[in-house]
Amino acid sequence: MSNYRKQFLICDNIKMSATTVHKFITFIGLLSILHAAYSAAQHRSYLRITEQEFTTLPIDILIQGIASLFMVMYGVMYIAGDFKEIRAVVDLENKSWETLRNLPSFQIFNHRGRSLRRCNTYESNAL
Repeated sequence: MSNYRKQFLICDNIKMSATTVHKFITFIGLLSILHAAYSAAQHRSYLRITEQEFTTLPIDILIQGIASLFMVMYGVMYIAGDFKEIRAVVDLENKSWETLRNLPSFQIFNHRGRSLRRCNTYESNAL
């Protein structure tokens, strides 16, 4: 096996492991968000039982929720892949005028003109 091929395989394995790492980070982030939500619900029920007034969540639940939110956002950004430009000009720059006017969603081939044409051919054959 050539040296170049070995380097390519190593780089390919690193890319696959990076995707696996990002999926793992997203999964841990989702679990952490669920745990923060469960902790918040448990804290609210504790306050109801002890008849205390709810003012705010404890700081550890807030930090856990925000940190896990950023973990999920980071993982999803790398799992989703490259983003497309929002501006339509970027997509339309490579198209010619003929392809811009071609709207396949408006092309209808199954319409009443086909049956009218059949009637005309029958009439012309009868004459």
